[in-house]
Amino acid sequence: MNKEKKIKNSTIDQNEHDKFYQMAEEWWDPNGKFKTLHKFNPVRIAFIREKIITHFKINSSNKKPFNKIKLLDVGCGGGLLCEPMSKLGANVTGIDIVEKNIKTAEAHAEVNQLPIKYLVNTVEELAEKKTKYDVILNMEVIEHVSDVSLFIRSCSDLLSENGIMIFASLNRTLISYGLAIIGVEYILGWLPKGTHDWNKFITPDELKVLFKSNELKIDELRGVKYNPIFDSWKISDDLSVNYIGFSKKINS
Repeated sequence: MNKEKKIKNSTIDQNEHDKFYQMAEEWWDPNGKFKTLHKFNPVRIAFIREKIITHFKINSSNKKPFNKIKLLDVGCGGGLLCEPMSKLGANVTGIDIVEKNIKTAEAHAEVNQLPIKYLVNTVEELAEKKTKYDVILNMEVIEHVSDVSLFIRSCSDLLSENGIMIFASLNRTLISYGLAIIGVEYILGWLPKGTHDWNKFITPDELKVLFKSNELKIDELRGVKYNPIFDSWKISDDLSVNYIGFSKKINS
């Protein structure tokens, strides 16, 4: 069989599962199918680091500033964010619905001697265990699930009262269709064709409503923009394509 068995669960989109199953072995290849994500990663890591340090009032000069942070990376893929978070001292758990992704992540973490806990799991299944996390990373996952409301509610259930959820997604605009779909997948070929479904992109306003209905408030929302001259990404005020932000419990 060239595919894992079908997973029956309410936030899983089987087509999305199968797409990432086919690419699972390429997570750590900086010139492979996840090349764009490797270039994107430094911006994500810097944003995450800043927000965690600021929110929890951590001394940034510490060698491992996250040593008291319990962190969950939802849709962790091959571990591209789990590993730098672990190196910063966090107690990291990474979950993904694609078993092949988890096996890739486990093998890479073992080589680098990083104590990361990886699970083949969904957020709703994990939420049933009543475990709480100080930080939840929800990066480029929302646009791949089948039930966004259940997905956000489950993430909220997993978040501690003083915890924060850092998220990133793609805006559903004509510009994002032209750049993220036509440009990135069909013209430049940075991602395999069909990686994203523009109809599943979510606008910041839609996300704010979903967050509020699940006891979360968005404290900051920023754009992430590609600079073709320097072949790099940077934080910007333009939310028309990629955006990143952080949220916390409404009453925290």
